[in-house]
Amino acid sequence: MFEATKVGRSVSKDDFKEQQEALRTQLLAVQRELRQTDIPVIILISGVEAAGKGEVVNRLNEWLDTRGVWTHAFWDETDEERARPRYWRFWRTLPPRGEITILFGGWYMTPIEYHFQGHCTDAELDAELNRIVDYERMLIQDGALIVKFWFHMSEQDQKVRLQALSRDDRSRWKMMPQKAKFSEHYQAFEQVAERVILHTDRGISPWYLVEAEDPRYRDLTVGKTLLHAIRTRLSDPGPEDLTPNAGGPELPSGPRAQTTVLDQLDLTMSLSDDKYKAQMKDLQVEINELAWHAYNAKRSTVLVFEGVDAGGKGGTIRRITSTIDARLYRTIPVAAPTDEEKAHHYLWRFWRHVPRAGYITLYDRSWYGRVLVERVEGFASDAEWRRAYSEINGFEEQLVGSGVILLKFWVHIDQDEQLRRFQDREQVAYKRYKITAEDWRNREKWPLYKEAVNEMVARTSTEHAHWTLVEGNDKRYARVKVMRTICAALKEALAAGPGATTRYVPCGDKPPREPIETAVPTLKPNGTDKAVKTDKDAKVDKDAKADKAVKVPKEPKEPKEPKSRG
Repeated sequence: MFEATKVGRSVSKDDFKEQQEALRTQLLAVQRELRQTDIPVIILISGVEAAGKGEVVNRLNEWLDTRGVWTHAFWDETDEERARPRYWRFWRTLPPRGEITILFGGWYMTPIEYHFQGHCTDAELDAELNRIVDYERMLIQDGALIVKFWFHMSEQDQKVRLQALSRDDRSRWKMMPQKAKFSEHYQAFEQVAERVILHTDRGISPWYLVEAEDPRYRDLTVGKTLLHAIRTRLSDPGPEDLTPNAGGPELPSGPRAQTTVLDQLDLTMSLSDDKYKAQMKDLQVEINELAWHAYNAKRSTVLVFEGVDAGGKGGTIRRITSTIDARLYRTIPVAAPTDEEKAHHYLWRFWRHVPRAGYITLYDRSWYGRVLVERVEGFASDAEWRRAYSEINGFEEQLVGSGVILLKFWVHIDQDEQLRRFQDREQVAYKRYKITAEDWRNREKWPLYKEAVNEMVARTSTEHAHWTLVEGNDKRYARVKVMRTICAALKEALAAGPGATTRYVPCGDKPPREPIETAVPTLKPNGTDKAVKTDKDAKVDKDAKADKAVKVPKEPKEPKEPKSRG
């Protein structure tokens, strides 16, 4: 497929000078027009070594107004990037709407290099390329324009350029000599590149193959192609959204036919005050020790809390954070998006808060707002919230696949209990800030939210990230259930090791960490070091094995009288 990039195309100096001035003027004009739109432009620069990729990027920055251009090179991973899922580094470089980002290699560079060096199989490379296709489709459906350039040249031309670069002290080849290995095996590298391009060359994000032997031809081709791509996108609303209009199945009439997963919860479940205090005390000690163990094992944790208004999410989160060392966690309250967040894909603001290895992030409401409040209130179009299910599943699969311990809780109460709590908030001065007119309006749409929650659980409660539904009418019961679920999940994940959650290692992901000890220690008040005791009456995760989709553990029983610790 690369024969057309080895035919010897060139442009004379006079032609280049003449065309460059007109092209630069047109690019600046279209860039100004782009700033008034909601279209982010992502330019991916890749190709064989010594093809002049850096020269092209410098030329684009010369022709464009750099105040609206962001340039990123993905060479060595930083410590900050290595401590998070691989795509975190790409999400944080995405441009806001109306601006341009130029990415050296982007998400293609590492898979190509890994496969070329024999670090992953053909199947693993194809799996990663499928992820890339889905990623690009998701960005494009959100309004982005992706322009991908592959620069190629013959093996002989590459050798000539490499010899010239090796004599230039300013060349990157002086700083990164390991890249020369790719040129030593030209045919093998070309085969890998062909596989990648064929797999990811789609109508909505095609590859542009550019002959790179003559720099003037190369630069003009890139500039003119980019100009045409942006002009076309400005005059076109974008690719047709193929998301089906139909949602869930059409249900028959009748109360039994309209039953949802929330109707299956026994909201009468409760705990006495004495039971609550006894169990909570042990759970708080346990979760603190598990948090430190996860920190030492470099396993990050993401806790997602969703639920109806006044369901008790905030109180549950406070019981968790009050017992964990403040240096280990961060709580992210999710409200209406800011202007900066609106200028990006809706998942961008959640990716940026993904914790580094060993730390905990608690989301008080989350990315599920797209399929809940944004769906019900009409803040997202039908196409946007319908395709969000697969986008969310992909996001969570990446988190879990990179070793993140992900737990999702829906805290539920009935309408009578919600009304009582609303009235209590209005009467108590220090609680009054919690109740707003919007809460009362949402209450009127209870059936719509109930339907949305049912579909959310059906579509996003997966093997790697299932939902835990929590009976919340009794706050004490709800808090104990959440704490038990967290402790059980942490112990299971830490005992299983870092690679137990991944079905495959995508080409480009970080190599697995060293195995960790399976014992989960906890420090007793007297300073002795013993194993954490598991409350035999909880059985939270045993229920999960029978039903991985939705966890609904039984009511916690009263623990046995603790032995004297001296």
